[in-house]
Amino acid sequence: MIKKIIVSACLLLSLVSFAQEGTASPYSFYGIGDVRFKGTHETRSMGGIAIEQDSIHMNLENPASYASLKLTTFTLGGSYSSTNLKSNTNSAKATRSTLDYLAVGLPLGKFGVGFGLIPYSSVGYKIRTLGSGTENNQSFNGKGGLNKAFIGAGYKITPELSVGADLNYNFGKIESNNFEYINDISIGTRELNEVDLSGFNFNLGAMYQKKIDKKLSFFSSLNYTIESDLKSKNSRNIATALYNSNFDLQIVDVLENVKTNENLKVPSKYAFAAGIGEARKWLLGVGYTFQGASSMSSYYNSAVNVTHEKHSKYSLGGYYVPSYNAFSSYAKRITYRGGFRYEKTGLIINSEPINDMALTLGLGLPLSGTFSNVNVGFEIGKKGTTTANLVQENYANVSVSFSLNEQWFVKRKFN
Repeated sequence: MIKKIIVSACLLLSLVSFAQEGTASPYSFYGIGDVRFKGTHETRSMGGIAIEQDSIHMNLENPASYASLKLTTFTLGGSYSSTNLKSNTNSAKATRSTLDYLAVGLPLGKFGVGFGLIPYSSVGYKIRTLGSGTENNQSFNGKGGLNKAFIGAGYKITPELSVGADLNYNFGKIESNNFEYINDISIGTRELNEVDLSGFNFNLGAMYQKKIDKKLSFFSSLNYTIESDLKSKNSRNIATALYNSNFDLQIVDVLENVKTNENLKVPSKYAFAAGIGEARKWLLGVGYTFQGASSMSSYYNSAVNVTHEKHSKYSLGGYYVPSYNAFSSYAKRITYRGGFRYEKTGLIINSEPINDMALTLGLGLPLSGTFSNVNVGFEIGKKGTTTANLVQENYANVSVSFSLNEQWFVKRKFN
């Protein structure tokens, strides 16, 4: 059954996910867009904490976790987001429904293998600026993003220590369509930028856990993503165009068409998390992520009022299960999750840092008679600020994921 689900989900993801607009943030104009992937929904519901060597859930951020899988695991996640965007003078609302990841994990003794597809970042903005008098009006539209296909392996060196590595292939296309015009004149100037991105990078991980006493255990996780390059093939087309009230453009004359190539530097990233708890009962952990200042702005989305600093994220979260084997009470077998994260995105506009913070909650709902489960997550947060003529995003996300488990590669005793 799980094999049929995997095939169907792969087809669905290939047809839908990479064409979707996964964000409505005006800050997705910069760099490679708004980074959407923040771990599986189980992890995200705990503020990003994933430190336990889980046997039935995949941890897509640390490949060392694959070595702990006991059953073939298929995971698929999607979310619905509602965002209120406001400035000092205006406000707007946007909603999005997205597929967030798809992955498969295979246990192979002391080894474990994982592979999958992740829509990593998204570009999706529509901005209008209106000039007064004879000043120019401007329209900015953007779409696209960066996707990641990965394959990795983990190895359990000892019952307490696992290590692993991922190979990631990053690919995607970003398109920006900018239009400038003057009131009462039906012709303006259109600038179309198309960027094709591709490149490889590696992610290394280790996980360690140790019994402190009969019940209590120490858990930890360490990740290192090696610095890499993204090859960027750029196309810039400038033309005069007719437009109507819906900003449907009809090209009149092409003024310039230029193609260039450049390399965007993706800085290295470190992530460390640790905590204590009782396995299959409760867990409390903290985490810290650090990444060097980004240099991923291309020629079309750089600006004199924009700089980049180091990215960092602080996480706090955990879970509680009343009684995982209380088969007479379903409510006691539910996993209750919660957490908080605070993130410095590294983007500075008009001397104001763009920060992101959120409160997270979640439920892990077991499917009776199996090791599989459905996970529901809730996230309420704020990104940006209205200071310095910027935009503040107040968002609420609802996410649903499936972690389906089945035993493969079992030798039949009878034909």
